[in-house]
Amino acid sequence: MPTPAFRPRGTVAPGLLGPGGEFDLIRRFLAPAQAGRPDVRLGPGDDGAVVAGEGIVLSSDLSVEEVHFRRDWLPPEGIGYRAAAAALSDLAAMAARPIGVLASLAVPRGDAGDFAVAVMEGVRRAAESVGAVLLGGDLTRSPGPVVLDVTVVGEASHPVLRSGARMGDELWVTGELGAPAACVERLMAGRRPPRGAWPRFAEPRPRVQEARWLAERGLPSAMLDLSDGLAGDAAHLAAASGVAILLVHELVPVHPAVQLHTRSRARAVEMALGGGEDYELCFTAAAGCVEPFCREFEKRFDVSLRSVGRVGHGDGVWWVDAEGHRSPLRSRGFRHFEEGE
Repeated sequence: MPTPAFRPRGTVAPGLLGPGGEFDLIRRFLAPAQAGRPDVRLGPGDDGAVVAGEGIVLSSDLSVEEVHFRRDWLPPEGIGYRAAAAALSDLAAMAARPIGVLASLAVPRGDAGDFAVAVMEGVRRAAESVGAVLLGGDLTRSPGPVVLDVTVVGEASHPVLRSGARMGDELWVTGELGAPAACVERLMAGRRPPRGAWPRFAEPRPRVQEARWLAERGLPSAMLDLSDGLAGDAAHLAAASGVAILLVHELVPVHPAVQLHTRSRARAVEMALGGGEDYELCFTAAAGCVEPFCREFEKRFDVSLRSVGRVGHGDGVWWVDAEGHRSPLRSRGFRHFEEGE
């Protein structure tokens, strides 16, 4: 007996969910209706979504109240947006085309209303900003804290991996680093974030289109996104590729607000290396192949593209000077679990 064909639809019919307060809230999450699209064969409302594509890419990102966000720092929609943007940045890291997101939300009873709807609206807005749709998820009650888990679905027939860096490649970074870390440091001290830094913290932009543009030109040999800081993520790239990453101190692109915040180049670079949550791209490419595209890239996306070092023999991440001498890099990037915790 032939398998019945799916009809593309990206909407949920009210009749697909039974009565009850939980399902009424889910219906609020899913409105307004999503437009049908061929890569979403079955949208939310059933036991699972059905998507189509060549080389499906999946990733998830978990956000926990008082660990990843605080309500006195961000409104509910901002909490949802930021959580989804972090997950979508993983698709950018592999140059994948976003298809959709699945969001699982756990909230206390008192937040199972407008707060939860606003959080999910933020998730939807982040997804739509890169051409994705809300595919579904889960909702449950939590005694506290609020927990939001976002799984992203994308397509990449030729994903860019962390393991492709080669000896002699150059290391490149999009954008300027350290602004989210400067915001967090100020907020923790009960002070206002540095001027110009807040958008980089509150509404990070997943570099999806930028990554696909680079990949379409065959430029990155290895790539990831900067979620844990340049030092930590460069170490991941080095380990995956079996190489050493050699950074040039004066080439690290520091956000101007960080320089004003610290009033010290050394401290500003430290924040760029270890602060995390920049969600910029970091990639390697054959020597000399990226520079001819820099002006076109920056004009198209209004974001800088800078070489910050190169790939060498050995392992780990090092500073390197003009004479090629290496020195240890002390920063390790952000880590949730340090020794002794």
